[in-house]
Amino acid sequence: MLFYIQRDPNTNTAIYALNYQENGKIDKKNPIKAYWIRYAEKGEKKDFSYIQRKFAYGIESKALNSEDFELQFVSYKKLPLTLKKLDSDQQYHVFVNVNQKKIQVEKIFVRIEGGSFWLPNVKYVEVTGIDVSSNKIIAERILLK
Repeated sequence: MLFYIQRDPNTNTAIYALNYQENGKIDKKNPIKAYWIRYAEKGEKKDFSYIQRKFAYGIESKALNSEDFELQFVSYKKLPLTLKKLDSDQQYHVFVNVNQKKIQVEKIFVRIEGGSFWLPNVKYVEVTGIDVSSNKIIAERILLK
């Protein structure tokens, strides 16, 4: 798992992991596999529905080079993420810049207050992970209007 998203008032968790091909290499056309852990349904794993994948929680990717990718949520393109293989551990990690801080993403929390299925009223998004400059755990909030 690279990172996950939780939101309220729902207990289910969206998981974002590397998508490997049968040969064990990352799928460069579609490097992220995303799915639910449905805690409300005995913790079962379930793929996103078509609507969730295309309009809400899906990720689009674009190769930047042979090891790095730009990622964007289909529902919020103003928060570009980078999937990057680090030399230090030879593992892939996801990074984002929030409030002038570069964060290695571990989790994202979305605060929703009302709205509808197609237009939820998202109050804020909080990104938690490792601050690249200090190597400390950090949480940064993005207020949405």
